[in-house]
Amino acid sequence: MSNYEPRPKVCLFCKENQEVDFRDANILKKFIRISGGIESRRRTGLCAKHQRKASKAIKTARQMAILETKVK
Repeated sequence: MSNYEPRPKVCLFCKENQEVDFRDANILKKFIRISGGIESRRRTGLCAKHQRKASKAIKTARQMAILETKVK
């Protein structure tokens, strides 16, 4: 057994008392892989509620051409 204990991940939006907005591309880029896919909850540390809102916001931002499909 190792002494490794994973650090508890805290939801970014809950911590800062902030809402998910599809117009805020800089924050949404944090939740997109290099290949263009949406990161999972395990990787992002978001709660279920904000993960659903973030994925919907990313999809909306892509439709409105605010976000590119692939992040450079």
